[in-house]
Amino acid sequence: MIISTEWIYIAMGIVCLFCSFYTFFDKTNKRRILSGLFYFIYAITLLFGKIIPPFYIGLMVLAMVVIVAFGGLQKGGYGETAPDELEARRKRLGNWLFLPALLIPILTVLGSKLLVNVKIGSRLLLDPSNPTLVALGVACIIAILTAMLLTKSRPQTAFKESRRLLEAIGWAVVLPQLLATLGTIFTKAGVGTVVSKLITKVIPENSVFWIVFVFCVGMALFTMIMGNAFAAFPVMAAGIAIPFLIKRFGANADQIAAISMFAGYCGTLMTPMAANFNIVPAVLLDLKDKNHVIRVQLPTALMTLAFNIILMYLLVR
Repeated sequence: MIISTEWIYIAMGIVCLFCSFYTFFDKTNKRRILSGLFYFIYAITLLFGKIIPPFYIGLMVLAMVVIVAFGGLQKGGYGETAPDELEARRKRLGNWLFLPALLIPILTVLGSKLLVNVKIGSRLLLDPSNPTLVALGVACIIAILTAMLLTKSRPQTAFKESRRLLEAIGWAVVLPQLLATLGTIFTKAGVGTVVSKLITKVIPENSVFWIVFVFCVGMALFTMIMGNAFAAFPVMAAGIAIPFLIKRFGANADQIAAISMFAGYCGTLMTPMAANFNIVPAVLLDLKDKNHVIRVQLPTALMTLAFNIILMYLLVR
């Protein structure tokens, strides 16, 4: 392959590395050494995670936890442009400002669908193990370059703005990786088997509706606990979807996977553990109630979860 997932992680690591350097030298940040160290360690895990032994990666993660636990992670100063100048730039660019943001989903879909089997010579263009992730990474890079051309900005501006957003997210930036790892650990520990045994004791084995109900609600609940549907899916799939819905009732695996992830996303809308979805927006919008986003999303999440249960039942029945 020419563009692998590893290259995307390296690109992320380079951005994070430059952000850590800016933080180290930001005198407005009273904890700039510890804050810079947090993002520096994170950059190292992205850049060299494939070659560093897991034990040492674990030690680095623990070091990051200690930094956060003792209040070492703080925001700095960013030398933001005056509001009047920002408004003048906004008027000058008009709706073209939306172009970089629109390019990301458009190019991701096009790349993952049209370029997945494209070869240059004998080598695939995109990593076949995860073409969507690679397409997303490439789309983000193209969007950044487009934004720089539109605003006539230097590369330093892109790194500085990346740092501003990175520090706004703070410790939650590592949450997706940690939660995905947690899902793998739960699966290895046999939590799925425990769930399967519990289902056979509580739910009638021939009741499709109740098995679907427990599966979808379980996906939502596990996602609320872990903060990520990707972490919940291996556990619930091993415990309910594979032994009951797929093997016993002959359900379509692709349909079950898609709907169950959708049910998990309902849980994402209802939990502060999904910090990058629910807490970070509240911080960026400077909301007084940090759970306001969750409260607004709650009715939609419950209605969507009910829809998923009915849809899956009709498809499996």
